Amino acid sequence: MASPNATFTELVSTTFRKHGKSFTDNVSKHNALYRKLAEGGAPTMVDGGLTIVKPLDHNSNGTYQRYSGYDVLNVTQSDVLSAAEYSWRQIAINVVASGLEMRINKGDSRIIALVKARIKNAIRTFKNNFSVDLYSDGTLPNQITGLQAMVSDTGTGTIGGIDSSTWVFWQNVVQSAAAPLQGGAAITPSATTIESLMLPLYLQLTRGDDQPNLIVMSNDYFTFFESSQTSLKRYAGGSSSGSASAGFVSMMYKNAEVIYDGGSGIPTAHAYFLNTDYIDLVVHEDANMTVLDEVKPYNQDAAVVPVLWMGNLVCSNRALQGVMKA
Repeated sequence: MASPNATFTELVSTTFRKHGKSFTDNVSKHNALYRKLAEGGAPTMVDGGLTIVKPLDHNSNGTYQRYSGYDVLNVTQSDVLSAAEYSWRQIAINVVASGLEMRINKGDSRIIALVKARIKNAIRTFKNNFSVDLYSDGTLPNQITGLQAMVSDTGTGTIGGIDSSTWVFWQNVVQSAAAPLQGGAAITPSATTIESLMLPLYLQLTRGDDQPNLIVMSNDYFTFFESSQTSLKRYAGGSSSGSASAGFVSMMYKNAEVIYDGGSGIPTAHAYFLNTDYIDLVVHEDANMTVLDEVKPYNQDAAVVPVLWMGNLVCSNRALQGVMKA
């Protein structure tokens, strides 16, 4: 007699693979930051390596020289390149059913319903927890490098193996309402003051063509921002923006899309000014929510189908990332 496990495993594998794109869409629609990082396709896929390495252009070439005639030229080697190194982080979700469940649900329609329920639960579990991880400080065991670490409230920290206390170029910009970048007294965030906090941070993060292209706000800050735009509201739209189809209401601040992301793990009274040209979600091509072969516990009547993810959130320029906080 054929084992019901085989039917269960085959359905899990085929259903999960068939819904691979749907899975990614579900996650991105739940989390504004993930959607923006994956916009236009998918996260960056790599095929291996001991770590994830991002080259850094961190210094100017020191040989720029104005000269005349036979002046001696400066040919000193300039140390302009380095690299940030990020560890792989792994996530596993297991789609599980006992032998009892599979035998009770042996009919075609019933076993399919069981598989769909298990996969729906796995997708919901992944997107909720991954949203938290994206905004985390990365201190939990095996947690990815989240925004609270990468774009920290202090601007410092060791990210990608580089200590920003030693290498100042590796610090992100902090706009604190308690001690504003522009100087002066503390500012209480509100609808009438929110833009006085936003503008100095935006300007400091602008370097030629480089400027923030995404501002992710907690619900309270987004409420202040939208209320400040009562006379003229600019909503993101058109073919270049996926916000409407992703279920998000987004506005524009200069050239940056402004999205609220409350409930996804972003701390209250926070806004992250991001240049996503220098932030990347890197995923291993063999572990991008990849379904593995069935595993049968030796001491249980059950079937387990592991689904694996492996990667990390990485940054190659912290100086162009900023946080606005109370």
